[in-house]
Amino acid sequence: MSLARLLPALVLLASSGAALAAEVPAQPAEHPELHALASAPSEQELRATITALVGFGTRHTLSDTRSDKRGIGAARRWVQTRFERIGRDCGGCLQILTPSQEFSGERVPKPVEVMDVVAIKRGTGDPDRMIVITGHLDSRASDVMDARHDAPGANDDASGVAALIEAARLLSKQDNRATLVFAALSGEEQGLYGGKVLADYAVAHGWRVEAELNNDIVGNSRGQNGVRDSTVVRVFSEGTKSNETLEQAAYRRYHGGEVDSPSRNLARYMERLADSYLPDFRVRMVYRTDRYGRGGDQVPFLQAGFPAVRVTEGHEDYTRQHQDLRPGYGDTLDGIDFRYLARVTALNAITLASLARAPAPPTGVDIKGALATDTTVMWHKVPGAAGYRVHWRDTTAPQWQHARVVGDVDHAVLQDVVIDDWFFGVSAVSADGYESPVVFPGDAGSFERSPGAR
Repeated sequence: MSLARLLPALVLLASSGAALAAEVPAQPAEHPELHALASAPSEQELRATITALVGFGTRHTLSDTRSDKRGIGAARRWVQTRFERIGRDCGGCLQILTPSQEFSGERVPKPVEVMDVVAIKRGTGDPDRMIVITGHLDSRASDVMDARHDAPGANDDASGVAALIEAARLLSKQDNRATLVFAALSGEEQGLYGGKVLADYAVAHGWRVEAELNNDIVGNSRGQNGVRDSTVVRVFSEGTKSNETLEQAAYRRYHGGEVDSPSRNLARYMERLADSYLPDFRVRMVYRTDRYGRGGDQVPFLQAGFPAVRVTEGHEDYTRQHQDLRPGYGDTLDGIDFRYLARVTALNAITLASLARAPAPPTGVDIKGALATDTTVMWHKVPGAAGYRVHWRDTTAPQWQHARVVGDVDHAVLQDVVIDDWFFGVSAVSADGYESPVVFPGDAGSFERSPGAR
């Protein structure tokens, strides 16, 4: 369903009495800037990035770090150089970081430094609020411990790194109210270590991470069964927070929220954006944290209490993942559909831009209305919001079905909408019509870092 059909200008009772939708600044249903981003990703740029990364032979986390031609070290330095070049083109708008930690574990027999390469574009209005996109730089062959043989990793996950670098290029010269973070991670195949490095860095530096979009295996449109579909991408999201407390879980089980974590409402946000700006492309929401029995770098962010999703192609070909190079197998450049990858990149760029230009999601969202025929929705105002939208849907509906526009208020009464029959949420809207994700009431839906976080 498009945004235009979700925004009826209806009458609400609010804190100031009858608040008319007309009192909110005019809200364009769609933004020309986002339409421009939809067609902006360059297949040539994406190809150049993947070709360069494949050219390092292997990017295994345990491979050579000193060579300039082969191994994870050369690949990291290439990405850093690429970010620096984008930064120069935008007048020094990017800050480059290389956070690292030393790890050992089941897949790391000797301590090794895991280093991420991160480019940060500071926000002009709310710089402490962070919108993060990630992909993992490391690759692997059939044997996860094989750091010697070639492991091109064209799709897993040079495609994700190419998408985030292209998003950085496109967004580097555009305005963003919140801070944008573009991060090429290492150590994913050995234990999601690169995601932990960045999540730990975010916690240590007090980042308010509103969203983390982990792009992992996003460049192939042909499934192993031969089905080719270049029109769909999957977005995986957890239903309940990874680190909710026992008390929070007990409240959620009784009052709802099993399918309304901030990560899930971030996935809904991406689906709506695709519906409005990518008519030839759609998001398939998957109600799981990741593929069955598998994982990705969004998991450490979830464990740290931050909203995060995984973006992955609609149809995977497992003969091109985690395979030694041999006839019929291997993650090579010829397995990439660059037009498809450009569509996935566009979805990411639109999402990053929309989130970064919108106000922060409302905080303190709550509802009341037991033993009543009306429902009252309450929230705390956030900086940069000119108004708010109150949303509701059937408890079995996957997407928000109804919305009403309210002004610069902190609560609204929905007349003849019975609290028992619906799920509710609130989004914040800027004066130029950019909207935050919808926030479900209580701890279950809050975009603030989880109270149960370590």
